[in-house]
Amino acid sequence: MSVVSSITVTVPATTANLGPGFDCIGAALTLYNSFKFTRLEEGGLIIHVTGAEAERVQTDESNLLYQAFVKCYQYIGQTPPSVKMEIELGVPLARGLGSSATAIVGGLVGANQLAGAPLSQLQVMELAIAMEGHPDNVVPALLGGCRLAATNGDDWEICEVPWNADVVPVVAIPDFELSTSEARQVLPTQVSRADAIFNTAHLGLLLRGLETGKGEWLRTALQDKLHQPYRQALIPGYDAVKAAAMKAGAYGMVISGAGPTLLALVDKLHSQAVEEAMLSAWQSAGIIAVVRSLSLDTQGASYEGNSHD
Repeated sequence: MSVVSSITVTVPATTANLGPGFDCIGAALTLYNSFKFTRLEEGGLIIHVTGAEAERVQTDESNLLYQAFVKCYQYIGQTPPSVKMEIELGVPLARGLGSSATAIVGGLVGANQLAGAPLSQLQVMELAIAMEGHPDNVVPALLGGCRLAATNGDDWEICEVPWNADVVPVVAIPDFELSTSEARQVLPTQVSRADAIFNTAHLGLLLRGLETGKGEWLRTALQDKLHQPYRQALIPGYDAVKAAAMKAGAYGMVISGAGPTLLALVDKLHSQAVEEAMLSAWQSAGIIAVVRSLSLDTQGASYEGNSHD
């Protein structure tokens, strides 16, 4: 029987919330982290990291990729093998683009494949949600596309959200960080009935707007009252960047995940103008940023491996 000796897992970045879809909707984007796992004969753990910000990634057992790897083996009742992990970073850290979700999904998928794939995709997904604490990043990172997640008792119902090909996600990634915990601390513990109704209506409209690509619906749908009004103050230049994006033709702009990356949705005709406008607005505020037009990743986590007898 052949044994998988190495596996390379590629996982897309994600953008979560999309305005009114707080903690329940997320989309995979065409920006990737790559993780290679190679069995070692001798005991131990080796972690090599390349790419921007590589020096900031832990290379011991506290590494989140390794923790997910171990979690999978614990779940199937096996001892984790000695392993060399090679991490190639393409998703910025702590910017609201799901870098931690890529590590969780990558570690679980890599371990599952090295172990002979005892777990189904559903089991991997449920482990990932349990590790992350909520589904909005890990689900699209694993499955691809835009996904809405809802609980049914202890189970999750995952719904694919159709995304019109004319709707372009433009990400503006600043050179400063915002931790998820910091972004959570500014949120109120309770909201009014009016705000709850507002978000329910706008999330419904967002789903139809993404499916149809109808600009008027998206302009209204991207508004939110649950998290963005409280988090905007944590992101210097937010108002200026949003005003510039809207003036250049964006349907709307939202905070990607917990921020500080800002996400504009725009049609193909205006995507370059919106890119340039968002970049210029942040430069005027003295902030260095990378702004890119991306696409929806429809594949999710993918892998390829080598085996030996």
